Amino acid sequence: MQQIETKPRPAQVEPPAEEAVHQLRKPSPAPAAAPVVAAAPTPIARVRTERAPADATRPRRARTIGPAKLFVLDTNVLLHDPMCLFRFEEHDIYLPMIVLEELDGHKKGTTEVARNGRQTSRTLDALAGAQGADIAKGLKLDTTGHREAGGKLFFQTETLDYTLPTSLPQGKADNQILGVVQALRDLYAKDRPGHPKQEVVLVSKDINMRVKARALGLAADDYQNDKTLEDGDLLYAGSMALPPDFWTRQSKTVESWQSGSSTFYRISGPIVPNLHINQFVFFEAPGEPSMYARVTEIRDKTAVLKTLKDYSSGKNAVWGVATRNREQNFAMNLLMDPDIDFVTLTGTAGTGKTLMALASGLTQVLDDRRYTEIIMTRATVSVGEDIGFLPGTEEEKMGPWMGALDDNLEFLAKGDGGGAGEWGRAATNELIRSRIKIKSMNFMRGRTFLNKYVIVDEAQNLTPKQMKTLITRAGPGTKIICMGNLAQIDTPYLTEGSSGLTFAVDRFKGWPHGGHITLARGERSRLADFASEAL
Repeated sequence: MQQIETKPRPAQVEPPAEEAVHQLRKPSPAPAAAPVVAAAPTPIARVRTERAPADATRPRRARTIGPAKLFVLDTNVLLHDPMCLFRFEEHDIYLPMIVLEELDGHKKGTTEVARNGRQTSRTLDALAGAQGADIAKGLKLDTTGHREAGGKLFFQTETLDYTLPTSLPQGKADNQILGVVQALRDLYAKDRPGHPKQEVVLVSKDINMRVKARALGLAADDYQNDKTLEDGDLLYAGSMALPPDFWTRQSKTVESWQSGSSTFYRISGPIVPNLHINQFVFFEAPGEPSMYARVTEIRDKTAVLKTLKDYSSGKNAVWGVATRNREQNFAMNLLMDPDIDFVTLTGTAGTGKTLMALASGLTQVLDDRRYTEIIMTRATVSVGEDIGFLPGTEEEKMGPWMGALDDNLEFLAKGDGGGAGEWGRAATNELIRSRIKIKSMNFMRGRTFLNKYVIVDEAQNLTPKQMKTLITRAGPGTKIICMGNLAQIDTPYLTEGSSGLTFAVDRFKGWPHGGHITLARGERSRLADFASEAL
């Protein structure tokens, strides 16, 4: 097994943009191994994150042997992912003329949707201008270097005859696309010279559009390539319980040695292929000593486990904060490790994500002098109605969004003040504030952070593209902590499967300098814990 997972999935290059298109859990899947699936009885052979952990390099899916389908794309798919034309493997793509007209109407502006519209137009122009391109016979999708696309692109070059119910207004763009799909279905229903039989499928991000298509007896499906995971339950948790008979099985083959205050174990057996670098493992059994360790090395059929530092004891407290449960101790080991450059924390409200990140940051900035300052940012997505423009500088505008920072700093200052008195506490607060900078994500492009401790709060509201922009700001000596609750996504059209936080957890899984942990138990209050479960 390879120990480091560094290759991204070849079928997913650009993260999806944040725009006005609808997303839904996928309906019945299709037999073809295309990124978009049609309504058919046999399921798609799609790679799922936790089903085959030994497959670290994620090979590209083998193409299915069978007739190629004809996918009719709605405009919102092109505006959602401008690279979607190359995501359908051996299948053909058809663009109605009204889609090109709508695409032209969205090209103006500085929004993500407008940028995607312009990029799609440039892609279509490059395909049409390739050597030997013939629109009548279809444009080969692999002529611009995208070898994974084996199909052709067809434009609507003639008027098609179709009959829709009179209750659907003919002038509406959605209904015109439905008419084109109906005409193509009838046209490709049987083999004819120059027109082999093909299944015609509408692909749209618009839920109502898909419902209307199915009501008319047309095959329709959502665009699935933007989903990092199909099911939020499959998200990598970062920790794993060892089986009760673990030591019994390992008794003859395990090696152990001491280095400093840590104990190392070299283990083997069937559990090794299921492990990832920097994954936490724990053994808890009645009547036996517990063990908590982190995977530091995977080589051939063996793995090395390193025992953890116990941050739950008062002598190891970080800025006065002692961990209260197993997962918090795992997280603190990641946050305090200088060899870990990227940490992701997920968990429900009140699990201590922000408090632990701030406490470890203050310790490493003020006490250890490992980083020069803390930079804190978050996605400015409101829960309810927007309150409008905010006055002041960049930091003053971000102030109302940083209530979590103020709450946690108040708690940390109270615990650290001791007997310093009011003047001492005021001086401590001033020192802490001087080392924490609040920045807006809007001005991150082009920046480089050197020796900074960067905290990205509410990261579940970021798109994968925004997440990539933030992480690539890291310069030498910088540590980035991304945290959020995937159950509290406020960004429109973003789901647990397509969130930037999910994207980062999945892609950094197994990297030697990155770690993830899912915090399970809330420690805020009994009221908050009950509300998280009951509401």
